[in-house]
Amino acid sequence: MLFQRFDRLLFLARGGRTVYFGPIGESSKTLTKYFEAKGASPCPVDANPAEWMLEVIGAAPGTFSDIDWPQAWRESDEIKAVHAELEQMKHERSQLAPATASKDDKASYREFAAPFGVQLWEVQKRVFAQYWRTPSYIYSKLMLVTISALFIGFSFFMATNSQQGLQNQMFSIFMLFTIFGQLVQQIMPLFVTQRSLYEVRERPSKAYSWKAFIISNIFVEIPWASLCAVIVFVCWYYPIGLYRNAEPDAVHERGFLMFLLVWTFLLFTSTFAHMAIAGIETAETGGNIGNLAFSLTLVFCGVLATKDALPGFWVFMYWLSPFHYLVEGMLATAVADSSVVCAANELLRFSPPAGQTCGQYMAAYMSYAGGYLQDAANTSECSFCQIDNTNDYIAAVDIYYRHAWRDFGIMWVYIIFNVVAAVGIYWLARVPKNKGKSKKKAPTTAPPATQEGEKTV
Repeated sequence: MLFQRFDRLLFLARGGRTVYFGPIGESSKTLTKYFEAKGASPCPVDANPAEWMLEVIGAAPGTFSDIDWPQAWRESDEIKAVHAELEQMKHERSQLAPATASKDDKASYREFAAPFGVQLWEVQKRVFAQYWRTPSYIYSKLMLVTISALFIGFSFFMATNSQQGLQNQMFSIFMLFTIFGQLVQQIMPLFVTQRSLYEVRERPSKAYSWKAFIISNIFVEIPWASLCAVIVFVCWYYPIGLYRNAEPDAVHERGFLMFLLVWTFLLFTSTFAHMAIAGIETAETGGNIGNLAFSLTLVFCGVLATKDALPGFWVFMYWLSPFHYLVEGMLATAVADSSVVCAANELLRFSPPAGQTCGQYMAAYMSYAGGYLQDAANTSECSFCQIDNTNDYIAAVDIYYRHAWRDFGIMWVYIIFNVVAAVGIYWLARVPKNKGKSKKKAPTTAPPATQEGEKTV
């Protein structure tokens, strides 16, 4: 049995013989009236017309029909109307195409029935529906970012601004980046599945363009990445207490900037995943490439090893790495413009020369190198902290808060590059090229109607 529905048109065949071909009608009234007129029992008001129809023609399990429905169809007025319409189309279309089609009429030579804007809109809605109907993917993404952010946030709960506390705050940013690999490996298998379906189903049937497919699959991630950014920001930023480092009049600005940086991190992750997998056959290979690229960009971000400490050849990776700008923006926004309070075990203790206070003895050094004394008037034992301001701490790795908004803008350059590269790589690696191949002329007449006994495929 073959059953197909195209908008308002229904084609039903059983055993290779047609039993109905025509419009369904509103609430299936046209369809049910046809079968009732040929001897079927009336369709109950609360019945499913499709199930009722299968029972009427004896196609449902345990049902049988005494009526020869294929013969009834061949003798019906409806089939005569169908043949008349086909003949009319055959005559009119064969005369219409040469008369109206011209080189200036671009619509006559258009590859797809709908313009690109309509394709993109409809495919985007379809992909959103597919994501909504795949709750396992959405739940796993949300659980990953929620649990990771909570774990990191409460591992460094209300971190102090001691030297170790600042290290912990910096480490919390590095730990947040570790979800990059997991998010990439979630996105890639789903995209590969979508791509496989498109390439064996929609592309051969010319349903819509490959550009609508790839762009829709990239853009569908944006709302979910935005939701994940909200979750990460709340579950990570506030438990660590990073908001306490801002001046009272800059708390909201710093918090908003941190949210934007987290947002660009997640957008970069999703667009990078599509770029990496666009031309790769399997998700496993794409995941390996993604992890390698992530490792290289994180190692050369400038914090694990500063620019001056890198071998000369690898300095270019410092400027090329997107995580250099992301770490700089996030770390500066997190800890800049705050005071450092050393823990007891971080203080350097020594005795000043006889006749001098700690303040007198360390004045020249502190004016050059910074730091502070717990008791500048003490003459017996000095307790010295090497850092007195968080700006000095981040300046040691060449990070400055004045670059934070610039870094946010640079991240958008990487995001846009990922999108453009994903489209380009897909076109280069996956889109069939027809150069050098002869193009077959499309028939200008309609195919002959299916004859009795011919099997419809």
